[in-house]
Amino acid sequence: MTTELRRLRNYIGGEFKDAADGRTTEVVNPATGEVYATAPLSGQADVDAAMAAAAAAFPGWRDTTPAERQKALLKIADAFEARADELVAAESENTGKPLGLTASEELPPMVDQIRFFAGAARLLEGRSAGEYMDGMTSIIRREPVGVCAQVAPWNYPMMMAVWKFAPAIAAGNTVVLKPSDTTPASTVLMAEIIDSVLPKGVFNVICGDRETGRAMVEHSTPAMASITGSVRAGMQVAESASKDVKRVHLELGGKAPVVVFEDADIPKAVEDIAVAGYFNAGQDCTAATRVLVHESIHDEFVAALAKAATDTKTGAPDDEDVLYGPLNNPNQLKQVAGFIERLPAHAKVEAGGHRVGDKGYFYAPTVVSGLKQDDEIIQNEVFGPVITVQSFTDESQALEYANGVEFALASSVWTKDHGRAMRMSKNLDFGCVWINTHIPLVAEMPHGGFKKSGYGKDLSAYGFEDYTRIKHVMTSLDG
Repeated sequence: MTTELRRLRNYIGGEFKDAADGRTTEVVNPATGEVYATAPLSGQADVDAAMAAAAAAFPGWRDTTPAERQKALLKIADAFEARADELVAAESENTGKPLGLTASEELPPMVDQIRFFAGAARLLEGRSAGEYMDGMTSIIRREPVGVCAQVAPWNYPMMMAVWKFAPAIAAGNTVVLKPSDTTPASTVLMAEIIDSVLPKGVFNVICGDRETGRAMVEHSTPAMASITGSVRAGMQVAESASKDVKRVHLELGGKAPVVVFEDADIPKAVEDIAVAGYFNAGQDCTAATRVLVHESIHDEFVAALAKAATDTKTGAPDDEDVLYGPLNNPNQLKQVAGFIERLPAHAKVEAGGHRVGDKGYFYAPTVVSGLKQDDEIIQNEVFGPVITVQSFTDESQALEYANGVEFALASSVWTKDHGRAMRMSKNLDFGCVWINTHIPLVAEMPHGGFKKSGYGKDLSAYGFEDYTRIKHVMTSLDG
């Protein structure tokens, strides 16, 4: 008996629609490798329609009061909370993530982040009005930028959609959001929930592939393009947006160094680093992926980390004992496996290093030691459940190794020496430095990197301000 596939649709101008030319793509559950839905493969006509809807809605939404925007976002947060089970189920089917962990670790912060931006809508600040020239009063206005073209990734489809639309809408912008072609289900469900709250056209979702995203970024309507994705994708967006000088917000790859000094609490460090490295199958640009350990504790640490990896479980979404599910797609599985297959002779696989099962895209928690700074697996983002370990001799070398990559998103330092922690946090060239922890995020604090990790901030008042523009108004006091 053939199971009928779920039919996902675009959400444009308050209506759910198929692609104008009827094209679709298949959506696969990565835990099973089986197709469970179809989604529109949106083309230029769909992008045009979504941009037109967002542009038409912008003047009205721009002119709402901050209190009205706050009220709408609070309603969205409440609605998401009320339908949490549906959202978690959709996200798990999207990604293969464990149901329990998605419900406890992703849905609550996502709702909290919407509520944070609801509050931020009423707290825009600027310089006070004043006379900076005789006879003239200057005023600073913060305004929404306009229509925002936003592209979300497949590693956290639901939460990254929130990081995109919540600050944009709070600031008075309208949105055209594209989820990844492999994970559209939860975003389409979010549109269904949001439909009863926002005016038509304020929030639009179009499904599609890389070409759909390119058409969005190159479209003449958006004033801003925002993407969370690979460095390659970010570079392409920046290049495309430059043709008409769009504002660009990029949150790209990472290669987080985890610097463990000899005085660290080894059991705690190992436990926390294993979770931060393997959560979500390591498909996190802030994952604790690149461990640097002082030579005096290297062997002890590696042995303990290898045991932690062996004790970590991956498996089906409904298994309550698993830490993580599958990799997102067969190409990602191939990429992760390729890094292990190409390891240099001096590297040693201490744990894992292989696929798990023959159904779905599961990969074992892996630890690799004996690596050198210029090795491929050190310099490039694996984006899988793989933790590498290098040895360092002193603080200077630790800093050299930590900063010696092209990414600069997140990092952590493990030590009981306060002065050393402060020196390292000052000199680590990363947008976030955690001390004796790794990966916690809060809505009030910014998330974003430097170098090839991109620019612009998510979360926090800084992320909110990214979706505004500044206007100077000067008036003569003479009338």
